[in-house]
Amino acid sequence: MRAIWKGAITFGLVSVPIRLYGATEDHDVELHQVHNKDGGRIRYQRRCEVCGKVVEYEHIDKAFAEGSKTVVLTEDDLKSLPEERSREIEVVEFVPSEQIDPIMFDRSYFLEPEKTAIKAYSLLRRTLEETERTAIVQFSLRQKTRLGALRARGNVLMLQSLLWDDEVREADFESLNSDVRVSPQELKMSASLVDNMSTDFSPDKFSDDYQEQLRQLIAAKLEQGDALDTAATFGEEAEPRPEGEVIDLMEALRQSVERNRASRAGQESKGSTDKSTAKTATKRPAKKKAAKKTAASKAPAKKAAGKGARSASKAS
Repeated sequence: MRAIWKGAITFGLVSVPIRLYGATEDHDVELHQVHNKDGGRIRYQRRCEVCGKVVEYEHIDKAFAEGSKTVVLTEDDLKSLPEERSREIEVVEFVPSEQIDPIMFDRSYFLEPEKTAIKAYSLLRRTLEETERTAIVQFSLRQKTRLGALRARGNVLMLQSLLWDDEVREADFESLNSDVRVSPQELKMSASLVDNMSTDFSPDKFSDDYQEQLRQLIAAKLEQGDALDTAATFGEEAEPRPEGEVIDLMEALRQSVERNRASRAGQESKGSTDKSTAKTATKRPAKKKAAKKTAASKAPAKKAAGKGARSASKAS
């Protein structure tokens, strides 16, 4: 695993340097979109609605719009916030573990102690375990101030981010306000059914049947030869692009046309030994020559947009 954040747990005068790791992962088969007629890849672009250009990720800022006004927030603006710079997981209080409603749990993380903090880390973990308490903490991660629950899980400390109170909806359904009468016999029979089905929870008994069936379907199609050449799904260049690169078939064709025009314009500017080509060039209207020069000047910009798209995929 790779650490996604480094900081320290602080409670009282004690500071425990730690590394934070994602505790869960997605096991779903990754699927992408293709054109149903020819299997060509469908991709998306970060295109500016004002100038129409594809924008490199490094030139993208965030903004808040309200009514007729939009406030742009740069990366430096966000880094200037005191909470964003904080590298502390601050313990606010210790509460009985059963008081935390599971609906508030969001993401789960493992905490690994630095070598110099193993004893303090172990002390905190054992204290939480033996007192059956959970530490309520506040911390900042990925440009958000978060509430969290710090608890013991086996021999590791686990941090679970919590939803804020106003992020949990109230279940207000009219149907639940009606007067429902349940007889003692019905309640007894229901309790009997629950008792017959009661057991200890073992998560390894359950599996994702849909994902398994999906893998079997893909394997069967491959075995039957019902598959496309992957290179053929990337347009005329016929070579796979890095996963996540932002480009579509129309853009690939447009770039090819502009590169061809730029190449031809460059040859004409140097002069051609082919008399027929030279003659054709002298007869062309001035507007067409200007159009070629414009296309030539735009070609590098398109290449830069491609590089920006690749950097965007890596950042994602």
